[in-house]
Amino acid sequence: MLRQILLFSILIISSIAYSQTKQYEAPDYKMIRKNIENKDSEFYYPKLMAKLKARDTLITEEQYNHLYFGYTFQKEYQPYSKSDQELKLTKYFQSDELKKSDFAEIIKISNVALKEFPLNLRVMNFLAYVYHLDGNEEMAKKVSQNFYGLFGAIFRSGDGKDCSSGFHVISVSHEYAVMNVLQLETVSQSLEGNCDYLSLEEGKYKLPGVYFNITKLKEKGFGF
Repeated sequence: MLRQILLFSILIISSIAYSQTKQYEAPDYKMIRKNIENKDSEFYYPKLMAKLKARDTLITEEQYNHLYFGYTFQKEYQPYSKSDQELKLTKYFQSDELKKSDFAEIIKISNVALKEFPLNLRVMNFLAYVYHLDGNEEMAKKVSQNFYGLFGAIFRSGDGKDCSSGFHVISVSHEYAVMNVLQLETVSQSLEGNCDYLSLEEGKYKLPGVYFNITKLKEKGFGF
């Protein structure tokens, strides 16, 4: 099941991973906060979140940047929690093959989970895939584009080659979403300054590992 989802994901986002050469910019959290709290700004957070929840496919790259990184300033931001609804999806995540009779239930649970954490990339990716399996290509495309947009915000934030240019993420689960979509197998994880470093099998890839900037997670504490 995981391989099928990955193949579907790669079709969605491979372009942002490889068309983006060396152009990246770390998020300016101070400016983002100022913009998302300005009611007259196109980046006013309630407006952006309403667009995302409506499956708006016209959200711009800069709006996605504000949506993704701006979530860290919302009272709902709890990077170490996992909802009961997401836990209900575990058996489907782990299933070798999904049954058509389960599609409606998966879609229902996934949508509830996304109400609890609208930026849950794992659930969003899974939901798009199930919509695709169910023949609802319109919804699959809409959810995929939102997933693509949020994922793009991560890829525009760094290159992952060292801690100073690490990909900025707002959830540990997003680190593994990145690794899974890029089909990189992690052999170990370590904390280096403000970064999580996920090392790769030596000699298997062109890089030894990937750095993720977890500044915002550290500000929230480690949730132990």
